Amino acid sequence: TMFLVGLSGGIASGKSTAVAVLRELGCAVIDADVIAREVVQPHFKAYRQIVHYFGTEILFENGEINREALGNIIFSHPEKRQLLNSITHPEIQKEMLKQILKYFLLGYRYVILDIPLLFETNRLTKFMKYTVLVYCDPPTQLSRLMKRNGLAEARIASQLPLDEKRKLASHVIDNSGDRESMRQQVLRLHARLEDSLDFLWARLAVGTVVAGLGGLVYLLLRHFIS
Repeated sequence: TMFLVGLSGGIASGKSTAVAVLRELGCAVIDADVIAREVVQPHFKAYRQIVHYFGTEILFENGEINREALGNIIFSHPEKRQLLNSITHPEIQKEMLKQILKYFLLGYRYVILDIPLLFETNRLTKFMKYTVLVYCDPPTQLSRLMKRNGLAEARIASQLPLDEKRKLASHVIDNSGDRESMRQQVLRLHARLEDSLDFLWARLAVGTVVAGLGGLVYLLLRHFIS
């Protein structure tokens, strides 16, 4: 009965703020970026393969991978970027599946997969019941990013435009305004997902089972009492 919700955004669109609100509501959120950093830690399979193919010059003195050094290599060599993806993506997906299973066993109605490049890669969207885009208008996005980084336009150009992503998403959270406006949109989305008819048959099935067990217990009690 559990379904998956893919959540994405763009640079400076406010996705992290939306995720924070969802966590406050008790939602199950799986962060692909966090997993990507975990699977390349020493003693993991992906770590050993990366060092084998890219050499020890990408390591810090403590043995951890220097992400900036590795990024410089793959940025200028597309074939090496593909090699790195072929190493890390299977491990990331395996860890995501483990966490999805955990939340399934815990009885969550839905799980949010926070995937920054969900719409760019387009490989995982077919597994999502819904996709959610945290959106802001382009002038607001540029203004926010320029406060953080002088290379704002280049960084925005490296991703699929938010207006294009908006066409692909089944739900949009507009974060062009203030935080409270965005928060209210997240609350409405959460309520809609919680009340999804995808669970109607499951609720009926559980109700039937509970009623049946209650009837059985009642008959057994009558038998023993008599």
